[in-house]
Amino acid sequence: QLQLVESGGGLVQPGGSLRLTCAASGFTSVYSVIGWFRQAPGKEREGVSCISSSGGSTAYGDSAKGRFTISRDDAKSTVYLQMNNLKPEDTAVYYCAVDRGYCNTYYLSLISSDYWGQGTQVTVSS
Repeated sequence: QLQLVESGGGLVQPGGSLRLTCAASGFTSVYSVIGWFRQAPGKEREGVSCISSSGGSTAYGDSAKGRFTISRDDAKSTVYLQMNNLKPEDTAVYYCAVDRGYCNTYYLSLISSDYWGQGTQVTVSS
């Protein structure tokens, strides 16, 4: 059974950094893309970033460009989201998800994936 477990969230001051981790186990080989999404209170879920199974393709939502970096460690079946220069508007629950499609901004805009993790809370506040 596929499992996605996010970790690394927490409270950070504006301008600070966090690295989120998505650890995958189970039938991960059938999925071609892993994405990060977030949902702030009272707002719709938003696509943040994705990476292809080969690591050759990445994509970022507008809010993440220039500040966030996605990467993967296949030996550990883990995907990371390095978030720098965090802002209060980055406060949200961050979810990782897997899909059998392609990693691009269209995938991020769909807010739809085959399987989701339980999420990790990120709070940016002074």
